[in-house]
Amino acid sequence: DVDRVYMTFVQATTGGGGWPMSVWLTPQLEPFVGGTYFPPEDRFGQPAFKRVLQRIAEAWKNDREKISSQGANIVDALREAAKEQTSAGRIDAAILESAYQQFARTFDAREGGFGSAPKFPRPVTLNFLTRFQARNPDSDSGQHALEMVLLTLRKMAAGGVHDHIGGGFHRYSVDAYWHVPHFEKMLYDQAQLASAYLDAFQIAGDTEFAAPARDILDYIRRDMTSPEGGFYSAEDADSPVPVAAVADCRGESTKIGTHRAPLQKNAEGAFYVWTKQEIDNALGEDAGLFSFHYGVEEKGNVPAGADPHGEFVGKNILIERHSIAETSKFRSTGVPPVGPTGVSPVEQDSVEQCLAQSRQKLFSIRNKRPRPHLDDKIIAAWNGLMISAFARGAQVLDDASHLETATRAAEFIRANLYDESRQILFRSYREGPGEVEGFADDYAFVIQGLLDLYEASFEIRWLKFALELQRQMDALFWDNENGGYFTVTGRDSNILLRMKEDNDSAEPAASSVAALNLARLVAIRNDAELLARAKETVNTFARQLAHFPSALPQMLVAFDFLEGAPQQIVIAGNLRDERTRELLEEVRKHFLPHAIMLLADGDDGQNFLAEKNEAICAMRPIDGRPSVYICENFACKAPVTNVGELRRMLTS
Repeated sequence: DVDRVYMTFVQATTGGGGWPMSVWLTPQLEPFVGGTYFPPEDRFGQPAFKRVLQRIAEAWKNDREKISSQGANIVDALREAAKEQTSAGRIDAAILESAYQQFARTFDAREGGFGSAPKFPRPVTLNFLTRFQARNPDSDSGQHALEMVLLTLRKMAAGGVHDHIGGGFHRYSVDAYWHVPHFEKMLYDQAQLASAYLDAFQIAGDTEFAAPARDILDYIRRDMTSPEGGFYSAEDADSPVPVAAVADCRGESTKIGTHRAPLQKNAEGAFYVWTKQEIDNALGEDAGLFSFHYGVEEKGNVPAGADPHGEFVGKNILIERHSIAETSKFRSTGVPPVGPTGVSPVEQDSVEQCLAQSRQKLFSIRNKRPRPHLDDKIIAAWNGLMISAFARGAQVLDDASHLETATRAAEFIRANLYDESRQILFRSYREGPGEVEGFADDYAFVIQGLLDLYEASFEIRWLKFALELQRQMDALFWDNENGGYFTVTGRDSNILLRMKEDNDSAEPAASSVAALNLARLVAIRNDAELLARAKETVNTFARQLAHFPSALPQMLVAFDFLEGAPQQIVIAGNLRDERTRELLEEVRKHFLPHAIMLLADGDDGQNFLAEKNEAICAMRPIDGRPSVYICENFACKAPVTNVGELRRMLTS
């Protein structure tokens, strides 16, 4: 909104951007000077902030009219540039290979992730690569795409960026090894990473990917959910350091011969890090096994290069240094293994149980520490992402508690962040709804969450709500001239430019998510108008995609869905019938990114679906047996009634 407009100005006029940002405006809010950091004194060719203020004041006093005119011209130029940036064009399926190649060139084949330190998760990249693999499962590029995803997820799950004690993931890793994180936890990261791990579990069938997903969802339900059901936004990186811990740190620093850091009230990661002495005191005879597995060292395990301020001297950030098999061998021999371990599954299960008990002990101890500050705002967009994660978790992990959590959050949004009479979403809630109306991403992410919730519950109310929000999003944000969705409505006169987000970064762009939402709604409703809008949304960003396809991986997910042959998988039966549930469970075991699931139970939901999809009228159980109809673009194969035949069809 406001930040995006003026950051665009700073980037255009200085060649760079970032925070802190300083911009000077005319009374009409038009920018005429801007920059990022200005030092307190002249330094390295940078003028001091005071000097900048003096020069601007003098210029404003002497050339006010010229500056005002200049500001207006700048806004006009930015407006034209924004139009050109998202001018419509066309792309073809070759763009998917181009994006894959860009990601492959930056992939870290040893440690996972893309690029060098600092490393961010960027789940939208993983989303694209899993869909790319599903399109080309037997090709070299498809197999390599999956390898990139699985290695990245494995390395992150083992790394210090993963909170092994309390669950969830920290914001990013300052090093290339996922070891030393910036300890902030953001809701949008948890939501998207949970979904990425669930995708990997469906594809690979390995519980090592299910475990981090459960871990995230448990953390969010326990620590980040309001009593009313909405999800909080974030936990800070810093937290108060207990006096005893500070004294320990100073003692360790003295013994190790390092500089004694000053006492401080707050420190990065204070809630999460451990000394070797703390581990030994807490775990007793199990401390050695735990320390071997999680890389705990007497002098701390944080490399000096990743700790420039000496905050982690003598501290350990837990990271899985060894596999369960290696740790099992270490327990039996007392020696770090070299080569194959030869340990039995029973031995490995015993070690896993021991480590789990140790983590629980440390969790209880850690909960007595001062916690990081909780940002208890409830933001509509991020709640939409988290509803998706819980809805997907309910399906993939077959856990009804996740469906209950997703449902409560959706009900919270409808009751507290939605004006029924005006059909308007609000951005956030804290002790009551905020005054700021929702942005495009609020609508797009909530719609996505509702579509996932419908597929998890088959409650038609969520599909109806999604359609209602989609109509309103189109009315408020759609660019009738050039296509795509603006980020703001244009009703706030304080925002000079309506711009479109053209980058899928930590969060996907609203237009990227909206394009896939529209495509999914088309697969449900067979609506030509929605199909045209979905395609136009993608084509709006053709210029950006042609030059730098990896900038918009989530947009390419939508394009891939539209280019393929979307499937409708219709379950005909009553959900109270165990045979229906068995068929449904089989479908949910498979990674089917080009499919949507519908329920034909003879009730109101089926009647609503039939309004736009006549084929669903006739779908019913066969000879009293629940059935599954698999359709492509509404052309259906003969129904199946047994799990084995269904499995064959889904994997063929």
